[in-house]
Amino acid sequence: MAGVPPAEAEAAVVMVHGRGATAQSILAMSSDIGIEDVVYVAPQAAARTWYPNSFLAPVEQNEPGRSSGLGVLAAILEDLRDAGVPAERTVLMGFSQGGCLATEFAARNPQRYGGVAALSGGLIGSDIDEDAYEGEMDGTPVFLGCSDRDPHIPEERVHETRQVFESLGCEVDERIYEGMGHTVNDDELAAVRDLVAALVG
Repeated sequence: MAGVPPAEAEAAVVMVHGRGATAQSILAMSSDIGIEDVVYVAPQAAARTWYPNSFLAPVEQNEPGRSSGLGVLAAILEDLRDAGVPAERTVLMGFSQGGCLATEFAARNPQRYGGVAALSGGLIGSDIDEDAYEGEMDGTPVFLGCSDRDPHIPEERVHETRQVFESLGCEVDERIYEGMGHTVNDDELAAVRDLVAALVG
């Protein structure tokens, strides 16, 4: 955890790390976001991975890790709500596998969030059925950033993820970066910063 204590926070950012990484590594991005009066929360996956296989594998091949990870995010949001920071003042963000988990959680638990940001991520599963995602997210701002040639995240899955969030009533900002690779760039960090800044002050 970084920033201010939850009880003193105007907003929260839940930061979900990627495969092989740590909560501490993604929490370091809180200084890049740099918004005050915010609590930054980063859960740690067991063995540094939320689920064992590619996010494009059939869902059952990533159980029980996938469901466990979704449960971790649900518990964090409940704790934040109990501390006085509701979902509509909470940004869910993640990189790579963490971005996949964050988008999947938000789409499967539709409500108004402060924002959702997937940095090189997308919805989980071998195929995406838009009809499987039902509900209303009341204009939640969603940022999707990815390379046009990411070795792990097909560009088409980013487009499919955008379509699902649009069907749930979100305002989606999708940015595809030419030749970026599997990383995070300054433009993406600025987009996340804007999401968080809109919730403070």
